[in-house]
Amino acid sequence: MSPSSAAAFLRFTFWTLLISPAVSLTCSTQKFNKNQVFSTCIDLPSLSSYLHFTYDSPIATLSVAFVATPPKSGGWIAWAINPKATGMVGSQALVAYKNSTTGVPVVRTYDISSYSSIVPKDLSFAVWDKTAESRSDGSLVIFAKIKVTADLAASGKINQVWQAGPGVGDGGMLVKHEFAAANLQSKGTLDLKNGHTSGSSGGDTTIKKKNIHGILNGVSWGILFPLGAMIARYIRAFESADPAWFYLHMLCQISGYAIGVGGWGTGLKLGSESPGIMYSGHRNIGIALFVLATVQVFFESQCK
Repeated sequence: MSPSSAAAFLRFTFWTLLISPAVSLTCSTQKFNKNQVFSTCIDLPSLSSYLHFTYDSPIATLSVAFVATPPKSGGWIAWAINPKATGMVGSQALVAYKNSTTGVPVVRTYDISSYSSIVPKDLSFAVWDKTAESRSDGSLVIFAKIKVTADLAASGKINQVWQAGPGVGDGGMLVKHEFAAANLQSKGTLDLKNGHTSGSSGGDTTIKKKNIHGILNGVSWGILFPLGAMIARYIRAFESADPAWFYLHMLCQISGYAIGVGGWGTGLKLGSESPGIMYSGHRNIGIALFVLATVQVFFESQCK
């Protein structure tokens, strides 16, 4: 082998060693401390999470092992079933985190009726054999057995939600997770019989709506309304600009108002699609601005 060929081979081997751990990080390579084995495993599409499960159809029992890494060392991970909807609100969650005193991972149940107060509570279905373990890579594992309700067992599918957050407060109250794209996409449908999962594109849709909301309001309140005010304040001083300045002013104000209505409407839509999530300050400022703008446009339409 020539020196150049040997060097190329060494470089290839080096990069293979670097890349292979990342490539091989899938659910099929994961082992548990007590060597639990499940019939199916899935690499979930967001938050670098993994689900191992076995579904015993005759007795409608689901055994699961959920693997994820908290964003911070004192954080939490959660896997949940939502019996009625596809999001986190209304879901029945299993949450694991390390006890702040002992450092031992524990599992608690949370009935998430809203985002306002997420504290431990019994679930709407039976769950037992709840345990957790920590792994050398910083991830946590939730183990549990779940009695699947009759309606979900009949359909053979469940709405699953998974999440990870930065910390746990007093009384087991969970610190709110981020609302990045990966967090918003961490939901889907799990087919218990075929072992398939379908992800959700709801996070992408929500982000697009947020962008539209921001752009419309930025153009309205940040450009057109101030421009209309400056025309009325400075251009009207020139006699030659009368009455053109007024019509330009009205064009800016009415256009700004119309675009602002669109921005306000997308904000209402986002709010209606996010039950339990409310940014009170942002919401109140938006309502106040919209009301004042409506009054201003109404009175200006009576002028000149």
